[in-house]
Amino acid sequence: MTVNAWNTTGVAVVSGAARGIGAAVADALAGRGARVALLDLDGDAVRERAAALGEHATGHAVDVADAAAVEAVVAQVEQDLGPVTALVNVAGVLQAAPVAELDPAVWARTFAVNVDGVFHLSRAVTRRMAQRGAGAVVTVTSNAATVPRAGLAAYCASKAASAMFTKVLGLELAGQGIRCNVVAPGSTDTDMGRALWGAGGQAGVIAGAPESFRVGIPLARVADPTDVADAVLFLLSPAARHITMQELCVDGGATLGA
Repeated sequence: MTVNAWNTTGVAVVSGAARGIGAAVADALAGRGARVALLDLDGDAVRERAAALGEHATGHAVDVADAAAVEAVVAQVEQDLGPVTALVNVAGVLQAAPVAELDPAVWARTFAVNVDGVFHLSRAVTRRMAQRGAGAVVTVTSNAATVPRAGLAAYCASKAASAMFTKVLGLELAGQGIRCNVVAPGSTDTDMGRALWGAGGQAGVIAGAPESFRVGIPLARVADPTDVADAVLFLLSPAARHITMQELCVDGGATLGA
């Protein structure tokens, strides 16, 4: 069974879908025949992205940190497209600062989106999946969830929390036929990723930075968003039907298998 065997009659919800990894995931799912609901805080961009995917894609402006808004949009998606069979949590924010300079408001917003957002959306979708006895969830986190990154305390901690939440959810829902897994990318060629590259650019990311305790990338390339999307689609597909509560790292070996 191949990744292309993913249920092409299914309905997928993808958060953070206006650009970057979320957009790549939505593109890949739509390309395999899925009906896709694209969610993002940037309403204009996400609706434009959905329109480009055709009549079986819808774009929705929503702040995943808002529980009521999330519940409303999931209900709307099921009304418009049908029962949701797959959820991909991609929406996230990142602001770099040493702990001593970290604004409490930035800390709070990071957790509101990266953790609360995953909770709100996963809960709204899987409550419905559980009634039907099937479904798959993938949360996109970061390899920074397992390896410390100087200046990224809020991001690292929030991604670690969302990863563990997803695994606990998978344990709780295994009996209802719902699989929950994590994909942890490393440095990826997205707007968010490029903001962290610094003066050294992509070459500097590949080489690493000993002064900030960051190793390089053994495969000597920064990931493309489609590399991450392929991993997500594998975990959604029947090829992964016996895989749950697992974390697939897509970072070119940057975390050395840790």
